[in-house]
Amino acid sequence: MKLCDLHTHTTASDGSDSPSELVRLAEASGLSALAITDHDTVSGIEEALRASDQLNIEVIPGVELSVIANKGNMHILGYFIDKDSPALQETLNIVQKARAERNPKMVARLNELGIGVSMTMLEDMAQGGQVGRPHFARALVELGAVRTVQEAFDRYLKRGAPAYCPKSVLKPVDAIETIHRANGVAVLAHPFSLKCETRGELVGIVDELVAAGLDGLECYYSEHSKEFTQELIGIARQRGLVVTGGTDYHGKAKPYIKLGSGKGGLKIPYECVHELKTRLHERSSN
Repeated sequence: MKLCDLHTHTTASDGSDSPSELVRLAEASGLSALAITDHDTVSGIEEALRASDQLNIEVIPGVELSVIANKGNMHILGYFIDKDSPALQETLNIVQKARAERNPKMVARLNELGIGVSMTMLEDMAQGGQVGRPHFARALVELGAVRTVQEAFDRYLKRGAPAYCPKSVLKPVDAIETIHRANGVAVLAHPFSLKCETRGELVGIVDELVAAGLDGLECYYSEHSKEFTQELIGIARQRGLVVTGGTDYHGKAKPYIKLGSGKGGLKIPYECVHELKTRLHERSSN
């Protein structure tokens, strides 16, 4: 069975592999397709596409946009985007500014807690990419404040934790519209992160996004149980949504997640790419 991974991060945002390294790893892992979906940036796409020219793997240009959520975290993935779209670039400038303003605030909070992290340290880790919470987590491990990246998030960096500062300034409907204006397909990322307590609550959120133009659901995901995956597929099919999937690979930032297989036995069928292409064709024909 042909497999893919449609949710990955590079050094352009908060992953530890360069775009070209990630593409080579994807081919070595036996994947047929890979989507580059860095947080709020498309700066890694060109390098990834160049790397794929020499390899037997399909690279899909993508992005992951952080949006405002009532609780939990909500991200919208864009696939087959035009990375040079003026509408996309305008939106990215807004969210990148919000991200840049958040980071010094988190540094200050950690310093107040007696942890000597600095922006210089974080920027060195980012290697020219955007600084994100995984860089903070790795810094806390290196400084000996915590033992693991997960502990860093649990104690300091997750929503509600002492050093957390919100960054999202984009409404979900605006993210979906931006992706569509960039000629892409909009997908709700990792629905488990919405922290819904009931199926009805989840369905209500999905239906609101469908009304705003949502194209798909990320059903296959590293943190989704097999039962939740099947539930999501059912919700997607009932609403005519594309079914997609990805590991959310970050490399060293999330060492427990392996490219193409997540935490273990995750398998994302290439059929997900076919569905994205079909929706893309439908959108371009309308």
